[in-house]
Amino acid sequence: MAAGPAAPRVLNVNVGVLGHIDSGKTALARALSTTGSTAAFDRAPQSRARGITLDLGFSCLRTALPPQLGLGPGELQFTLVDCPGHASLIRTIIGGAQIIDLMMLVIDVTKGMQTQSAECLVIGQIACQKMVVVLNKIDLLPEGKRQSAIEKMTKKMQKTLENTKFCGCPIVAVAAKPGGPEAPESENPLGVSELIEVLKSQAYLPSRDPSGHFLMAVDHCFSIKGQGTVMTGTILSGSISLGDNVEIPALKVIKKVKSMQMFHTPVTYAMQGDRVGICVTQFDPKLLERGLICTPESLHTIHAAIISLKKIQYFRGALQTKAKFHITVGHETVMGRVMFFSPAPADFNEEMKENVFDFEKDYLYQEEYLSKDSNSENKENDQAGEVQLPKQQWALLEFEKPVTCPKLCLVIGSKLDTDIHANTCRLAFHGVLLQGMEDKNYMETFLPKLKVYKLKHKEGQVERMG
Repeated sequence: MAAGPAAPRVLNVNVGVLGHIDSGKTALARALSTTGSTAAFDRAPQSRARGITLDLGFSCLRTALPPQLGLGPGELQFTLVDCPGHASLIRTIIGGAQIIDLMMLVIDVTKGMQTQSAECLVIGQIACQKMVVVLNKIDLLPEGKRQSAIEKMTKKMQKTLENTKFCGCPIVAVAAKPGGPEAPESENPLGVSELIEVLKSQAYLPSRDPSGHFLMAVDHCFSIKGQGTVMTGTILSGSISLGDNVEIPALKVIKKVKSMQMFHTPVTYAMQGDRVGICVTQFDPKLLERGLICTPESLHTIHAAIISLKKIQYFRGALQTKAKFHITVGHETVMGRVMFFSPAPADFNEEMKENVFDFEKDYLYQEEYLSKDSNSENKENDQAGEVQLPKQQWALLEFEKPVTCPKLCLVIGSKLDTDIHANTCRLAFHGVLLQGMEDKNYMETFLPKLKVYKLKHKEGQVERMG
């Protein structure tokens, strides 16, 4: 994916480094990395001052292409996305998870699964295909008991993952920074070369498509005197070449691509899945710290949306109509109000077309999302005592402020205002955006097309019989 036909083949695989705060994610990314990008290793002054990762950090590890991929000679580049573990930064993690092909869940071996480790696992299940669990900080275990403690934690993790899509995934024990952050650099990491071999064995050919509109998730923006403004990020779809025009929808401006780099190497072309820095004509980088850039006029700004959705099983409590959630759409998080609806009861078992919403059908309004533990009237209607649940449910989302996003993008609803120290999952539902409403007056122009009805019944008292 680097420039020119003569360049050696480089396959880029994006690896998310996720886990609870202080599990050693940044140290692990540093131990694995051969090349740091402009955003790597807690370079932000606030991160260094507070000793925690506040933003997505990126660096890369290059190694020979493993033979199982059948691609011949070339390089395998793992782009490591170091996601913050601090609870209040879950928005950033959700943004990061949407650009990863493989996930490393970092667990402090002395503590096991913690609240944010569980949330990262939930996000991984929604947004990622493969995972490797890394048990970090094994240097803190007494040497005599180290092996048995690692085996015990490995069994625990296998049990935790039993009912997830990551059942049976590799679990590797390491000490990314023996002796902790203050230890001398001469201390060699433990288990990192074994971890690299495991990552190589898990590498796969991610599906990449250079066609279609260019769309990139920008996570850092800075200016270089005399050259212009650089936006770094990961290409979500399409491709980009030198001289192309790109739109920055948040600023309503179109800029020309002057130069591009991938991890300090100049390139003339980049495509879906690549991590790239794009230099355009000067603008104030403070106006765009994070966001999307795209082919001009290819994204829509919407005020409301219809989504298909599923409740996240670890979220406690009901999902109520009219409730407010933090809605992450694409790379933006805004407050939004929800209204749930389902097919008519007669159509509960009907297979619905994926990623399509049919405006011709009638739908049933629901006071809450229907699930096994919901308080819906369906319980009363079902003689067998089993709750009848529809195969598919939807929600109308009404945003407090407009969002810019592509169609069919991932949507996550969460309760980020829950006490961050409470031992509870704050991620409530996930889904796919099926239909966005661009018109500000969507209540008059668009909602009348949506045929959602309520079941009503009246009760009366018999006063006399003739």
